[in-house]
Amino acid sequence: MLFETGRVVAVEDDSVWVETIRKTTCGSCAAKSGCGHGVMNRISEGQRSLIRALPGKVHPRQCAVDDEVRISIPEEVILRGSIIVYMVPVLGMLALATLGSAFAGDVGGALGAVAGLAAGVGLVRLHAHRHRQDASFQPVLEEVLSSSSQALRLG
Repeated sequence: MLFETGRVVAVEDDSVWVETIRKTTCGSCAAKSGCGHGVMNRISEGQRSLIRALPGKVHPRQCAVDDEVRISIPEEVILRGSIIVYMVPVLGMLALATLGSAFAGDVGGALGAVAGLAAGVGLVRLHAHRHRQDASFQPVLEEVLSSSSQALRLG
């Protein structure tokens, strides 16, 4: 299970939007000067991301804007999602490029590659749309770390 902390920026009936700040641990790695991943992380470190989190151990009604929360996502979802996002468009491109070149030569192969890539991206978007409410594919709320709202005491 991967965990991340962030700040709630919006509360909806069935989810919350959490702002996270991208951090890197590349500064402590021995290969930091020669690693391409380290260069990319230096460019994007400190950038903010918005993540939609579904109810988990905490329901969105228990959150308020500016609360600090912990969200989680299973590791296998990251692996499965990476395979789908990267492999489906590439496989679509290769399949239609091969088919296009068999029927219409190089021009058919090029057009098939573009059509296959577009179809693959469309399939990825369709998959994401179908699973957008599925808690097993989405980050979920784990706990409220600190609440910005103070309880109102009467009397």
